[in-house]
Amino acid sequence: MVKVGLYVQLEAKAGKEDEVEQFLKSGLSIVQGEPNTVAWFAIRLGPTTFGIFDAFPDENGRQQHLSGQVAAALMEKSAELFGSSPIIKKVDVIASKLP
Repeated sequence: MVKVGLYVQLEAKAGKEDEVEQFLKSGLSIVQGEPNTVAWFAIRLGPTTFGIFDAFPDENGRQQHLSGQVAAALMEKSAELFGSSPIIKKVDVIASKLP
């Protein structure tokens, strides 16, 4: 059961859209090794707007993810790939359906 999540909005720099997409795809292999990341989605919301939504069973799982490899890579690549700093919002999951 998931109780908390993260929504991250990302705005690609002009001409960096394909690199952002590849960067997000590469994050999947990292989060597969995170047992407390119950669900993880990299999404595209528009031509230059991307996002990440992930869900966790509790605050501990969310904090582990925030201090993990994906978050570190996101901050490391931020200036190169994004026109502005990632917007990271903590969310509460009120209902969910997972396989």
